[in-house]
Amino acid sequence: MKTNATILSAGAVLLLLILTAFAGCTGTAPEGNETPDATTTTPAAGANILRIATTTSLENTGLLAELERVYEGETGVDLQFIAQGTGQSLDTARRGDVDMVLVHAPALEEQFVNDGYGINPRCIAYNYFIIVGPKSDPAGIANMSPVEAFKTIYAAGTNKTPGVVFVSRGDNSGTHAQEKTLWKEAGYDYEKDILDSGAWYVEAGKGMGDTLILTNEKNAYTLSDEGTYLSFKDRLALVPVIEQGTELMNRYSAIAVNPEKYPGVNAKGAAGFTNWLISDEGKQLIGDFGKAEFGKPLFVPLYAPECTGPPFNCTCAEPVAA
Repeated sequence: MKTNATILSAGAVLLLLILTAFAGCTGTAPEGNETPDATTTTPAAGANILRIATTTSLENTGLLAELERVYEGETGVDLQFIAQGTGQSLDTARRGDVDMVLVHAPALEEQFVNDGYGINPRCIAYNYFIIVGPKSDPAGIANMSPVEAFKTIYAAGTNKTPGVVFVSRGDNSGTHAQEKTLWKEAGYDYEKDILDSGAWYVEAGKGMGDTLILTNEKNAYTLSDEGTYLSFKDRLALVPVIEQGTELMNRYSAIAVNPEKYPGVNAKGAAGFTNWLISDEGKQLIGDFGKAEFGKPLFVPLYAPECTGPPFNCTCAEPVAA
């Protein structure tokens, strides 16, 4: 009898546990027995997340953090940035791993759109590339045009002039693309004449901030966007040697990933963020960024009709349809 009682007691406990668990799974819906409507349900996973592949220069300057702080505070959208070179960012977008890109290589951007991977390109701002190097300027390029400076650096480097070293991003970034353009305009074939041309030419394979640090360690020259240089200036002995020339203009753009290629991308979120970037509020934030710390903005926002003509030739004000 003792054994049977024990079995019955255990069975009762087990039944009670099952009933309790079942009751928990079928608890009362909100407002009594009413079923919540679509406006009160939790959004689908990822609906409030916007994944953005972007350039290291935007990250190194601190602009991304400021954009994230303000936009997330206003909208609740979770901006998730992946900072890479422009080439890598566009490759990430081609795989459908992000919803949009913020990049600065017009030729690569145009190909990305023409290939059907990107839609609704909007230019948002610009600054300038600069050639930085040692105060002693061992190649003697001060006051030259950018193209003349590259010719002179090449001649000095290949002739093994003491102290002449050029450090390249070497990462297919927007800055690296601009460097290759300058070598071409100087009359050189990048693959044949520049790569493996001697110890004077060093490929960093790193972002802009790391490349500046390496350039500083080698007391060398490099091509940098002005914003990242200013952000790192206190850590560098390098000085701007060439700052003038239309060849040094550096335009930044926002491009959404085409949902016809990748239906799972957050096209609505990309449109919303792009429209905020080209709004008066977004442009003012971009235009004010850096003024307090550096005495000048790190980026200049683009406005119509200026953006529609040379040297920009882009769309900067027309809203994107969601």
